[in-house]
Amino acid sequence: MDLHLHLGGEGGLAEQIYAQLHERIRTDALPAGTVLPSSRELAKRLSVSRATVVAAYERLAAHGLIRSRAGIGTVVTGERVPATPAPAASPLRPRAIWSAEQFAIPDLSVDAEFDFAPGIPGRTQFPFARWRALINDQLRTRTDVGYGDPAGSARLRDALARHLVVSRGVRIAPEQLVITTGAQQAFDIAARVLLEPGDTVAIEDPGYLPAYRGFLAHGARVVGVPVDSEGLMVDRLPAETRLVYVTPSHQFPLGMPLSESRRTALLAWAAEHDAAIVEDDYDSEFRFTGRPLTPLQATDKEGRVLYVGSFSKTLLPALRVGFLGVPATLGEAARRAKFVADYGTAGHVQAALAAFIEEGDLARYIRRMRRSYERLHDLLTGTLRADFADVLEPIESSGGTHMAALLTSGQPSDTVLAARAVTAGVNLGTISRWGIDRPGPNGFVFGYGAVPADRIPAALAALRRVI
Repeated sequence: MDLHLHLGGEGGLAEQIYAQLHERIRTDALPAGTVLPSSRELAKRLSVSRATVVAAYERLAAHGLIRSRAGIGTVVTGERVPATPAPAASPLRPRAIWSAEQFAIPDLSVDAEFDFAPGIPGRTQFPFARWRALINDQLRTRTDVGYGDPAGSARLRDALARHLVVSRGVRIAPEQLVITTGAQQAFDIAARVLLEPGDTVAIEDPGYLPAYRGFLAHGARVVGVPVDSEGLMVDRLPAETRLVYVTPSHQFPLGMPLSESRRTALLAWAAEHDAAIVEDDYDSEFRFTGRPLTPLQATDKEGRVLYVGSFSKTLLPALRVGFLGVPATLGEAARRAKFVADYGTAGHVQAALAAFIEEGDLARYIRRMRRSYERLHDLLTGTLRADFADVLEPIESSGGTHMAALLTSGQPSDTVLAARAVTAGVNLGTISRWGIDRPGPNGFVFGYGAVPADRIPAALAALRRVI
């Protein structure tokens, strides 16, 4: 049979062979009953490996277009795949909320020489070899490959509960923990469990937009509450608030902690108004000065605090593992909400993370990164104060993986200056974009996880040239 195929276009060789044979069968250029060359013969004609032709033939057979016949070979069947008509314009439309600008997906793949975007932890010191060994061990030895408990593996929840007591003074029983796909799913579960459509949620302004979007998507009325040098202004909370979202250890994006008096006031306010508090303790492990800040959850006597943490900033965002700690009265509801959301988080990742915690790897890594982040924070703060005093006013911060600085009076907007900085290879977070009810203050957020210490002077020199 004289079968001419032309290879060398887009796609892999097996894909090209499949596509050309598929088109000829569909258009009857290769009618039913046609005997195709053997895979060995066609591979020789096309100067490709036999495995390449076998892959193309197997795909055609899976679609019922060819089949093997004993004593004859590979034969084109009489089955035809009808041409797919162009789809009609669908009458379906999304809810209006999904067209709102605040739900636009930000560009998370910025390619800049100096990336100061917040929320990116250091990568160069992560123990990839150790993590690969743990993952490979789980893939090699695991036999429990079913769904498992939607709340997470008992082993990981036990290990995490012990870690939280030691590292943060947080006492949560394993059965009160739900392992989530990052912090964002923890907010989602909290909303599913506690909120009715139209309920009021209060969030710091400026504040963490992903949490804002999550509560808004559940039909809540989300209200921004101003912050000052002591954090959330508790006396500005609307009386009808059902849930308060707060970042008390390291306010996002400005960086100050919630003062002791405000912490006491917030817990008292929640008790008086029968409200819940979602505490996002996102990078509290990395505190550089002073005594560790006690989480709200650890001083909550009434069971009103839902405690959220994530390994996205502690370890790597790609792990997609977080957790939600809830009062005992909400434990089973949170477990059911997790089941509704996605049945459960990947089992082999949970098992590897449990081993990482149990064997001390997490504690050692946090200690090492705390020292690293402190050096970066001090270098960045010192350089800003020395070389940018006429332009930027750093906000006092004593921990975390980012710091903020306000532009001095008379400077252009942070979005204009950030666009200029990109031309010099510097990517910055802008504070104004984190506003809830109004644009945030004019300034920058400097995430220092992704810029090595020896590159910070060059990065800030490039920034100085453009602003």
